[in-house]
Amino acid sequence: MNITLVERLYEELLKIRLIEEEISYRYSEEKMRCPTHIAIGQEAAAVGVCASLNKNDYAVSGHRAHHHYIAKGGNIKKLIAEIYGKETGCSGGKGGSMHLIDTNVGFMGSTAIVAGTIPVGVGLSFSQKLKHSENITCIFFGDAAIEEGVFYESVNFAILKNLPVLFVCENNQFSCFTHLSERQPQNRKIFEMVSGLGIDSSECDGNDVIAVQEKTAQLVNKIKKGEGPKFLELHTYRWLEHCGPNYDDELGYRTINDIKKSRENDPIIILEKKYPELIKLKKHTILKNLKTLTKNAFKFAEESNFPNQEEAYENLYSEKL
Repeated sequence: MNITLVERLYEELLKIRLIEEEISYRYSEEKMRCPTHIAIGQEAAAVGVCASLNKNDYAVSGHRAHHHYIAKGGNIKKLIAEIYGKETGCSGGKGGSMHLIDTNVGFMGSTAIVAGTIPVGVGLSFSQKLKHSENITCIFFGDAAIEEGVFYESVNFAILKNLPVLFVCENNQFSCFTHLSERQPQNRKIFEMVSGLGIDSSECDGNDVIAVQEKTAQLVNKIKKGEGPKFLELHTYRWLEHCGPNYDDELGYRTINDIKKSRENDPIIILEKKYPELIKLKKHTILKNLKTLTKNAFKFAEESNFPNQEEAYENLYSEKL
């Protein structure tokens, strides 16, 4: 693989990790006035996929969206300001952690409703086809979203219209505290089930950023050739609690063995083991720059103002009240 790309992937993994860790560390200060769904452990899924998209390709996400927003190139200062509820946030301080957007880089939004942005993404893809665009739409969602009816309606429509869309399922095995084995029949594989709908479906190790990038690049290339929608299941694992900044290992819904295994499958360590010499050479400089980036983003958020009361009525209707 191209060494420049490897360095870029590594930097993006570290960027997401550092920012998510800082959010978790500072959350107890009670300045972030919204729930947060942290993506520590799932960085490779976002980084690998977005590395195969260009700036004009669209992406949408769900409630756990920080890593997708960052990997797509979203403005970091605006991300942190949004979580702090400030007017300089990417959604003007109104949306918080689960409602992120940066249209300048093609990140078209995230919402708190499970599977809620799947039909939105399909609609964006439909608009791309109608405009004869060369770009595609990538829809990120979790394994719980495939248990919502709108997922099947959206996939069916995408197949029917041969839309340029990539469905990416980040399978972290849990819907809040409920394991996949308690929600789906034994031995069922999500990507195999979805393939029964008539969409080209595949799976990949979602903790291996190289594997994710290479697989996604293949799928994106096929989509852009007009070969229709694709579905990709990425196997990964979230380290922290479903919602919040803490570990919840003591709750007992995950085994100690599973938790230990997830740490061994750290996306950052996996990449470091593949390219030890490169990482050793670049890591110090990358970390130094990212720590400065993170520090400045939080400083920007702290110093920004809260929205004015009048702004509560903006962006509600096509005409300003």
